[in-house]
Amino acid sequence: MFNDKSILITGGTGSFGKKYTKTILSRYKPRRLIIFSRDELKQFEMQQEFNDPCMRYFIGDVRDPERLMQAMNDVDFVIHAAALKQVPAAEYNPMECIKTNIHGAENVIRAAIANNVEKVIALSTDKAANPINLYGATKLASDKLFVAANNMVGRAATRFAVVRYGNVVGSRGSVVPFFKKLIADGSDYLPVTHEEMTRFWITLQQGVDFVLKNFERMHGGEIFVPKIPSVRITDLCEAYGPSLSMKVIGIRPGEKLHEIMCPADDSHLTIEFSDHYVLCPTIEFNNEDYEYTSNRLQEQGKPVVQGYEYHSGDNPEFLSIDQIREFDKLAEL
Repeated sequence: MFNDKSILITGGTGSFGKKYTKTILSRYKPRRLIIFSRDELKQFEMQQEFNDPCMRYFIGDVRDPERLMQAMNDVDFVIHAAALKQVPAAEYNPMECIKTNIHGAENVIRAAIANNVEKVIALSTDKAANPINLYGATKLASDKLFVAANNMVGRAATRFAVVRYGNVVGSRGSVVPFFKKLIADGSDYLPVTHEEMTRFWITLQQGVDFVLKNFERMHGGEIFVPKIPSVRITDLCEAYGPSLSMKVIGIRPGEKLHEIMCPADDSHLTIEFSDHYVLCPTIEFNNEDYEYTSNRLQEQGKPVVQGYEYHSGDNPEFLSIDQIREFDKLAEL
């Protein structure tokens, strides 16, 4: 699907962008793979690792619509990964988060339509479901923009979808590198925000593979959610620092005790497939009438029961301490 195609990833120097680049280059032969991001140092460092002839490095910010318009010229597929993602930082700097996560999403959409991009997938987060923090609220707004963009295209062929998943093992800003640094620095305890806290858990490679597969699956307007395990924060501490004590420090600004990826209020829109869920659009599209129980790979799904919620606290699959350690090994591959 990606051979001889031009692909652009916003926020491409982040954890996802690097793993996505490595995966694409190992499996396909794209015509161009464009890394769009605002940090020149990170681009320089990434160029040392990824310098295939198809690579293009484009300095720019999703807040800049003209630069995005130029970058998407003759692009076939876009992955929108750029975002401000730190929950406490968003609480303290709300306008900056809004500028990147909401206005940036709008700029990506307009540039994609203007350049006749074939397909766009935006990365979302479990925090966008029933949000209680600003980061989650901005990502919910972004999700709504990308879904509604399928109604903005008119006769154009561009289609938009969203991928939503949970915490990525070892990604920048996640708890795992933080715990590892504390252990390496000789800390005698690991900080825990709340002893009952749970999170969805996924490796970076699983996230990349899920996004790639959904380019093949998508009609347009879907929010794709993978079926993934949960972890208990106390089990994480035991897995990484079995000899260390735990110190409860309290929930941080805007933080949830558990995460949700398919809210009960959206159960009438939720379709279950063998390894993922699809949240159907809340609106009808003027130019298409998709049957979301069957995707473009002919996989078949069925509606969930009324009131069903995909919730990290009552997930049927929890990782054991040994499985958490195994996930960590997979995350380093």
